[in-house]
Amino acid sequence: MTTSNENGRKGEQPAMRTPAIVSQQAWEEARQQLLVKEKALTRARDALAAERRRMPWMPVEKAYAFEGPAGNVSLRDLFDGRRQLIVYRAFLEPGVFGWPEHACRGCSMVADQVAHVAHLNARDTTLVFVSRAPQADIARVKARMGWDMPWFTITDSFDADFGVDEWHGTNVFYRDGDRVFRTYFINNRGDEQMGGTWNYLDITPLGRQEAWEDSPEGYPQTPTYKWWNWHDSYVANAAPDQKWVEISDAGEAAFRNQPTNTKA
Repeated sequence: MTTSNENGRKGEQPAMRTPAIVSQQAWEEARQQLLVKEKALTRARDALAAERRRMPWMPVEKAYAFEGPAGNVSLRDLFDGRRQLIVYRAFLEPGVFGWPEHACRGCSMVADQVAHVAHLNARDTTLVFVSRAPQADIARVKARMGWDMPWFTITDSFDADFGVDEWHGTNVFYRDGDRVFRTYFINNRGDEQMGGTWNYLDITPLGRQEAWEDSPEGYPQTPTYKWWNWHDSYVANAAPDQKWVEISDAGEAAFRNQPTNTKA
């Protein structure tokens, strides 16, 4: 195997020690052995999310202020009328490597993973990024990089108070009327998994809000799959599209009829 080094010249690399080359039957047997462990991991992940939904809440008593495209806003305003708020602290500010053309490479990698926020919004959840850069710089970098998520400027001690003054991290909040509570926090390698709709919902206090989840009594839940929609077609408080309900019901029935050992 050859590869180009940083100077553009091709150099030899040690041969890779690749896995065994086997028949289709042997490959299927190996996959089934691994699938047992993968299923166990999925069940453990679901159990951990259920435990996360039962974590205690910490009241946020201090009034925090941010600057947004339309002016000054509060932490409660960041919810945008929804009950759940996910706040990722991204490093985009003077002194950060890449400034002023870019945000931090790591935080930019996280931003590049973010799925369309309409799916989170449909689950009563808002995702925002926050940094210390002025709004004009945030708008410029967002346009350059093609990022659409709401992005606000930190103007006070929010970053220091919530563990993200010297490092990235994701905080989760819940709004009950005028009261705001901190419900979860993840950073370091935990942020690697963020970006997908499911992983974001799994760290919220209400979860995915689907009927199969193990959630405390009274938590909102709707039939699995039925709320899914095209990201440009969600309508607030609208009933699930009947055609999609029929299609997803048929898919679930087909899945249930598969041999147990073939299901992921």
